[in-house]
Amino acid sequence: MLHMVKLAVGIQSIEDLAARQSLQTPPVDDLDGTSAAGMPWFRTRMYPRRAADILDGGSIYRVIGGRILCRQRITAIQPDTREDGTPCTLVVMAPDIIPVQPRAMRPFQGWRYLRPEDAPPDLLANSHTGDVLPEALRNELAELCLI
Repeated sequence: MLHMVKLAVGIQSIEDLAARQSLQTPPVDDLDGTSAAGMPWFRTRMYPRRAADILDGGSIYRVIGGRILCRQRITAIQPDTREDGTPCTLVVMAPDIIPVQPRAMRPFQGWRYLRPEDAPPDLLANSHTGDVLPEALRNELAELCLI
């Protein structure tokens, strides 16, 4: 298994990411026999050479405001074409956005591979109450190096 990490350019928070993804229209009607309707997606220029490893349970980790804050499981990767005819790669994700323990990351272009042992752990809900810290509080505590 292998993950990807990508900057969420223009996104201010996990809630902002979810809102933008909810406005997306499917890029195609059918994805290798699997409907892409209602599934979030993004296009990228380069096709991952290790796509099979990513599709074996990998996720896309999102860098928002200089920190990895969340992930989504990747469900499909396939060659695609942009509206202008330029070849690209379509990456389709599960709709569930999973908050992770914030981790600082410098800006970079495109996407990068992320080994499972280097990926930040998921923020799990409190087993007794089901509560998770609000994102704003979590970000503030991370900036103070308290979490």
